[in-house]
Amino acid sequence: MTRMSEPTIVVLTALEVEYAAVRTLLSEPRLTTHPAGTLFEVGRLPGGRGSIVLALTGPGNQAAAILTERAVSTFAPDALLFVGVAGALHDDLQPGDVVVATKVYSYHGGKDQDSGFLARPQAWEAPHALDQLARHVARRDSWTALLRSAPERRPHVHFKPIAAGEVVLNSRTTPLATQLRTTYNDAAAIEMESAGVAKAGHLNHSRPVLAIRGISDKADGHKHAADNAGWQPIAAAHAAAFALALAPEIPLANRPSSTRGEVETVIEALDLVVTALTAGAVAGAKDTASAAVKDAYASLKTATSKAVRRSHATADAGTVLEAPGDHRDVLASALTDATTGTALVDAARKVLALVDPHGTETGKYVLDVHDNKGVQVGDGNTMTLNFND
Repeated sequence: MTRMSEPTIVVLTALEVEYAAVRTLLSEPRLTTHPAGTLFEVGRLPGGRGSIVLALTGPGNQAAAILTERAVSTFAPDALLFVGVAGALHDDLQPGDVVVATKVYSYHGGKDQDSGFLARPQAWEAPHALDQLARHVARRDSWTALLRSAPERRPHVHFKPIAAGEVVLNSRTTPLATQLRTTYNDAAAIEMESAGVAKAGHLNHSRPVLAIRGISDKADGHKHAADNAGWQPIAAAHAAAFALALAPEIPLANRPSSTRGEVETVIEALDLVVTALTAGAVAGAKDTASAAVKDAYASLKTATSKAVRRSHATADAGTVLEAPGDHRDVLASALTDATTGTALVDAARKVLALVDPHGTETGKYVLDVHDNKGVQVGDGNTMTLNFND
């Protein structure tokens, strides 16, 4: 459960090995489905303070930018971390080391003419606050405690620029390698996603973005050998450990209350609906159930069916009603619709109010549906769910 006083951090990865390295460090992961089909897993940080929203973008800056936009609009995170592997461009970086990007270069922009190629790069510097926190975590040197196995060599953490394009580089002599060496000489590592994430963060009220990469090869013609030696999972694990050691240090974003009020998390609203469907099914089946309870539960089933159909879920409404706890992803997707999502939450609230009029079981689900913008949940914590018009 995400609380307003705790950070919500989106962690994006490009490869399955990177995703697995982050996921293994999370507790209580829950699946949430975006209306477009993107799957997010929301889990608790090691130690319990704050939540991680984890997603797989696939390789490339364009896909990374699109999924960043979806993550921001759905979860309104306090920061975004892109976590994964990279190839080293500098000889002082060794496999297993971690690079925290002080700057991200998008190096493919330029003008090509007879006299040669003229670079027109875009670049995004790391937010000062995140850079400072990351350096503090590195100095503290306790982040390796999150590693599942002790490394043979203690990995170094480097704070240097990263180059992000659309090419897997495995040479120090190709034209691209020469271009990077001459035009982006300070770039210490190369990868394929951070520019897209940085751009999307910039376009979303300058949302803080930080790239954290583990070195899996030296981009020197020997990538295949490095991969066969198992450096990708090692590098991914190192980057994940550093990122999740950093995440709880990140403060709540200082954004206008209206922005934070648009979205916090879907988890509590989802818990509300699942609880109401389960309680309504039990109470409504009793011979002693009042007409009001039966009517409220019937209305909840109708609202659920409409919401599920409108979300274009693969599961049918009857299956969801039979086992709501097994179809949380379907219900989460249904809750993002302005009309049916609001009706579903309102119907769930009515069922719980009748089943438990004294609030002994459902007191934490005190809801205020207002202006079709979301749901505010009580119990000393506030959560608002964004409904897409």
